[in-house]
Amino acid sequence: MDSLEPLGGAEFAPTSTYLNTSACGLLPRRTIEAVVLLAEETAAGRAEGAGSFGVVDEARAAFARLAHVTPDRVAVGSSVSVHVGMVAQSMPAGAEILFPEGEFSSVITPFTVRGDLKIRFVPLERLAESVRPGTGLVAFSAVQSSDGRTADFAAIRAAAAAHGARTLLDATQSAGWLPLYAGDWDFTVSGGYKYLLCPRGASFLTVTGEAQDALLPIHAGWVTGEELWVNSYGPVRELARSARRFDEPPAFLSYHGAARSLALLEEIGIERIEAHNKALAARFRDGLLALGHTPVADDSTVVGIPALGGRREALGEAGILLSARDGNLRASFHLYNSSADVDRALEVLAG
Repeated sequence: MDSLEPLGGAEFAPTSTYLNTSACGLLPRRTIEAVVLLAEETAAGRAEGAGSFGVVDEARAAFARLAHVTPDRVAVGSSVSVHVGMVAQSMPAGAEILFPEGEFSSVITPFTVRGDLKIRFVPLERLAESVRPGTGLVAFSAVQSSDGRTADFAAIRAAAAAHGARTLLDATQSAGWLPLYAGDWDFTVSGGYKYLLCPRGASFLTVTGEAQDALLPIHAGWVTGEELWVNSYGPVRELARSARRFDEPPAFLSYHGAARSLALLEEIGIERIEAHNKALAARFRDGLLALGHTPVADDSTVVGIPALGGRREALGEAGILLSARDGNLRASFHLYNSSADVDRALEVLAG
């Protein structure tokens, strides 16, 4: 089998066999430099304050290009649960929200705390066929956090359209290695600190133009005005006409870093990263089968191995970092990984 070398060059220098991007991605060197520079400038008394809205808009525009939408369809924020919370608070009382069983908590809980919505769970493989008249929203992850299974995007999209249901896609486990076409969904949310390689505190929401009026800007503040610097006192005169009306006040350190990380992903190319990651995951799956372990069947870059979650600690002691999720040992590959990383993990698993 051909050897695969890391992408990204000198941007990354992990000191372990790091197969844990589904928990947290490694920061590129350029990102660290941007964060440190802003921190030092702020400590010294930066003339513009604690950060640049222009740099935030650079990150917004870069994410928009990666998501195949225009920047006016992108809102910035701090976390997936905050973005999802806006969608949850905008649903009419009594609406049915459909989820896959075992979906990540941050996609579910903002809806369940409402107490006046109809919540329904079905197996992931039956999600599309379970959309029915009266379903208000289908909410799901592109890639399941616990085991790496990917959803049937085309079938879910078609079923939702047939029944007039809105869609919410969580791309946190896929954006950065799997091409994202955010305009195909009413709402998408993407935490930046995994495959997008951003510092924690950067997260992206996309909203179609058609769905925008159905979403309540429940944390609107001065940064959500159409004219940014005229809304410091009194009510905001006019909310932004774009998805920027849903912005949270940006965490500038995070977004100064995010702009650099997203630029790196653009330079390398998501399709190239996808091919690299999937090849590593396939190598790992083949090696697991040769050892007598059966991974979850998928072509995702996230590989779940049922009943092996208990091996995580021993692997960690050998310098190989993975996760244990819902009983599964979970390996997740990204652009800074190589075939040598795969082979090292298989060697330790073989004992």
